[in-house]
Amino acid sequence: MSNITAGTWNLDPTHTEVGFTVRHLMSKVRGKFETFEGVLVTADDITASSVNVSVDLSSINTGTADRDAHLRSGDFFGVDTYPTLTFTSTGVVDKGDNEFVVTGDLKIKDVTKSVELAVDFLGEGGDPWGGTRVGVEATTTISRKEFGIDFNIPVGGDTVMIGDKITINIVAEAVLQA
Repeated sequence: MSNITAGTWNLDPTHTEVGFTVRHLMSKVRGKFETFEGVLVTADDITASSVNVSVDLSSINTGTADRDAHLRSGDFFGVDTYPTLTFTSTGVVDKGDNEFVVTGDLKIKDVTKSVELAVDFLGEGGDPWGGTRVGVEATTTISRKEFGIDFNIPVGGDTVMIGDKITINIVAEAVLQA
């Protein structure tokens, strides 16, 4: 595995996307969150590293204003009461070949569950401004019902409009802090 410089790295919001995919009838809806912050602390022993991320749920963007407003409502996120989603890592496993599993506590609304992120380390290098950056891609799938987000509309038989499984995909650049 490539060496990652030990230190504190802040997510670069301009070069990071926190996105998701959910089944909707016979297709899929994709969306992302526009506002978030995160810190990655890497250690000489990569398994001692940690990550903390906070996402502003009101910044949801699926490309449809009415749908986004509904997702902010009490039917889904209830952003007036629960404005943020948080992820706090609890462990890192080095799978080799620049692949990791990062386990952590995902909190949505008032529910906290342990999830595993499959993480690909995309590399480390300099940027044009004299900084040092790392790139990662992380993915996981969660059940929205397990986090108390169970709004749905029946459309006949056992079929409902919105799927339960949410695929979360994060592509991130982080900048080493001095």
